[in-house]
Amino acid sequence: MPFLGQDWRSPGQNWVKTEEGWKKRTADDKNNNVSVESFCKVNEPECFNKENLLLSLSYDMSAKKRKKDLMNNNSKVPYFHREKWIYVHKGSTKERHGYCTLGEAFNRLDFSSAIKDTRRFNYVVRLLELIAKSQLPSLSGVAQKNYMNILERVVQKVLDDQQNVRPIKELLQTLYVSLCGLVQDMGKSVLVGNINIWVHRMENILHWQQQLDNIQINRPTSTGMTLTDLPAGLQLNIMQRLTDGRDLVSLGQVCPELGTFAEDRLLWKKLCQYHFTDRQIRKRLMVSEKGHLEWKKMYFKLSRCYPHREQYSDTLHLCTHCHILFWKDTNHPCTANNPESCTTSLSPQDFINLFNF
Repeated sequence: MPFLGQDWRSPGQNWVKTEEGWKKRTADDKNNNVSVESFCKVNEPECFNKENLLLSLSYDMSAKKRKKDLMNNNSKVPYFHREKWIYVHKGSTKERHGYCTLGEAFNRLDFSSAIKDTRRFNYVVRLLELIAKSQLPSLSGVAQKNYMNILERVVQKVLDDQQNVRPIKELLQTLYVSLCGLVQDMGKSVLVGNINIWVHRMENILHWQQQLDNIQINRPTSTGMTLTDLPAGLQLNIMQRLTDGRDLVSLGQVCPELGTFAEDRLLWKKLCQYHFTDRQIRKRLMVSEKGHLEWKKMYFKLSRCYPHREQYSDTLHLCTHCHILFWKDTNHPCTANNPESCTTSLSPQDFINLFNF
């Protein structure tokens, strides 16, 4: 089918109206007798001239650009999809053409509402971090912009709630380091968009980092019972629920009593056994002068060598029967009769690997 409009895929041919009808004209056509002037002469009764024609074409191009900007979500107000599930197809079939990409899944799934749920917040943050490390160039232009919009909402939530400050600061630092390398390769089709747009986004990241550095945790106004008022055994039981050694160290700096509990060897032993396997622990044994295992030092040494165990309250699930990707509480039809048989819980890394084919 010939191209009837201005299209960047056109092979350099223009359709011009003549007395005999519409004809095709190329740039190097020797019989280039039909021009804008001849077109105006043919349509003199209709009061068309060259100037009006050019103004009309300019108006049409402006209208198309505005429509394209609207479709590409280039307006100031970001649009977030709110789909609870999507169909993940990895190949073309008679019913479906193409395949689902990471950018499409990131665009269509309802991540904007997920960050408001405390059960899903850490899951989304970890997913954003993994994308920032290696998958950002694989996203489409719309997905990259949606990524920044969701990140802005995450930062705003942390500033409002004054919680989860450290993970977000690490996320912003990881993203900034990745962008520093990607912006240098802008001529190699690494990132979509003008370099000035990404420089502006990097400035926003620095601004967010400064806001997080200046955050001040407000003391609670209630004068009721505090952690130090509880019995020693209950305090240790609460501290055993912490899964990050850095949180344990920070808690020990609150007061001398908690500092004594934070040095408990059994506490750090359970933390090492929670995150690392016995084989990994045996490779990094550290013994003190008294012959005791230095579990605290071993934890931080193991943390530099091996990834931590990840555990989330709520994750994305994949139905192996119909290939639907959905949140846990979506009430997927396949799980109505047998909730566990056909679904697989996906970690953030599993979600990334799902689209690496």
